[in-house]
Amino acid sequence: MGITTNTFYRRGALLFAAAWLAAGASPHAFAQTSGEKPAALIGNDAIYDRDYLPRIQSQVYKIRMQEYELKLKALADAVNRRLLKAEADRRGVSEEELLRQEADSKVPEPSDSEVEQRLVIQMFRGGMPSNTSKEQIAQDLKQGKIEQARDIYFAGLRERAGVKIFLSPPRHTVSADPARIRGNPDAPITIVEFSDFQCPYCYQAYWTVKNVLKKYGAKVKLSYRDMPLAGAEADPNGTAAAARCAGEQGKYWEYHDLLFENQDDLGPRAFREFAGDLNLNATQFESCLESAKFRASIQEDFQEGLRLGITGTPFFFINGIPINGARPQPDFEQTIESELALLPQ
Repeated sequence: MGITTNTFYRRGALLFAAAWLAAGASPHAFAQTSGEKPAALIGNDAIYDRDYLPRIQSQVYKIRMQEYELKLKALADAVNRRLLKAEADRRGVSEEELLRQEADSKVPEPSDSEVEQRLVIQMFRGGMPSNTSKEQIAQDLKQGKIEQARDIYFAGLRERAGVKIFLSPPRHTVSADPARIRGNPDAPITIVEFSDFQCPYCYQAYWTVKNVLKKYGAKVKLSYRDMPLAGAEADPNGTAAAARCAGEQGKYWEYHDLLFENQDDLGPRAFREFAGDLNLNATQFESCLESAKFRASIQEDFQEGLRLGITGTPFFFINGIPINGARPQPDFEQTIESELALLPQ
């Protein structure tokens, strides 16, 4: 009889525990470290998820996102079918008749100009068979409008029924730096931002995030992490280091704001002026900058961004859910509202 995966794993775990104890470790020490289960064993050497998953995390996430989108579409279809049946039963008509009354019959026939415009576009793109008729194009246009009308009708049914969707997208495991938290530390929603003080798109996102934090108050907190545009050479112009040095004197976020709001005039002179504006100890601030003490920490932020598959800034994770780029405020609010809906009432 073959050995099942579970049996193989249990035997491997026992062998690993025995090897650990034979090496002189106490049973308690093994118990403390065995919370994370090994994915494989090479003799006494354990390989954990953290040893191999970072290399493929972005590819794995894309697959998980495809799975989520398929599930979300199937869930939406199931919700729509149930609402449609309930409404049709209430009115005493068939489901198809209800759709005809509330959506299909309200769609006008495409105009000649619409058909001509679609014909020209498809010919220009080369995506139309030579034997396609204007009647076929008109039929396709109308069918597209019918589908849109049905979507609008279903949206109205969902709103009136107070539908809540609890299926959430896949999440990344993203750590926040407790030394750089803006807002309520106990807020249920955490935005982790990977950004660069010199990136123009990050400047746009800076104001959006400020508005989001103001709107949601104690429900949302922000953690800032450095992703220098220069790449692996961490923070060559010193902006991230300057903010960290201000943080040593309790003024990280004030300095963070000055850097973004004066993005066109950054450099050693401006850094000293900002320190003066915030009444920082000038000697301590200069000493901190000269020491380059935060270089390794900034580089850690950068490497973490690469591990998460980030290729540009700004990039956000809302409770682990990614949002790429300087997106409009409603995009942030939609994700935040979905997360708040999952909280116990």
